[in-house]
Amino acid sequence: MICHYIIGSSVGSFFWDIDIDTFAPQSYPGYTIARLLEYGDLEAISWLKEQFSEEAIKDVVKAERSLSPKAATFWALVYHIPSEEIAALKN
Repeated sequence: MICHYIIGSSVGSFFWDIDIDTFAPQSYPGYTIARLLEYGDLEAISWLKEQFSEEAIKDVVKAERSLSPKAATFWALVYHIPSEEIAALKN
């Protein structure tokens, strides 16, 4: 079960507001990716890259308005996405 892998890898601590025992990250890719892009540490980002494709991560970077400007700018640079394509950076 994937949720036990989250707990085992210390990624579960980034999902403080949900029941981690019943959470299935693959069922909520946008939420999972955005949460870890915003709050994750190196281990969490490594886990994220193992679980989701680069395209899926890029799609979230582009579309997720809940990302802070700081996180959105950082991930746009990492994935070479022009800032005008980042929803969180638009007014």
